[in-house]
Amino acid sequence: MMARILACLLLSCAVLFSAEDISGFWKTLSDDTGKPQSVIAVYEYEGLYYGRIIGSFDEDGKMDDSIEHPVKRAPGVVGNPFYSGLDIIWWLADSGSKFKGKILDPEHGDIYKSELWMDGSNLVVRGKLFIFGRSMTWYPATASDFPKGFKMPDLKTLVPTISEVN
Repeated sequence: MMARILACLLLSCAVLFSAEDISGFWKTLSDDTGKPQSVIAVYEYEGLYYGRIIGSFDEDGKMDDSIEHPVKRAPGVVGNPFYSGLDIIWWLADSGSKFKGKILDPEHGDIYKSELWMDGSNLVVRGKLFIFGRSMTWYPATASDFPKGFKMPDLKTLVPTISEVN
């Protein structure tokens, strides 16, 4: 009887100290203008989380590049692939109140340690190099962020692709 109570208590504590689910579509904003910059799909695959660029916006806040119609290329990644469709977050593992893994700057080909966590309904993304780091807040993407008729990818069907950098 005591063993059952202890098992239930341990399971309850594990749930309390695990990070919140971060899956979903997240909108990034430009540090300079505050306007929408991109939409990232964060998805789970085999117990880890990944992030894929779904599309990016022009200066007027209109999505002008997407996985349906990719245009812009990532110069920092081997093969110069399209930004849209590129996985930029890899191997995020639940480490309590945060998820920790890697994040890619596809423009320059730099890979950083990353930490992601929920802050209310927003997602905080922190890239780190040694003790230095930078945090960004990502906001939930809404239907109005996508072009009319855009077919949202099913997060459960995404399979990660880890790119090589230049």
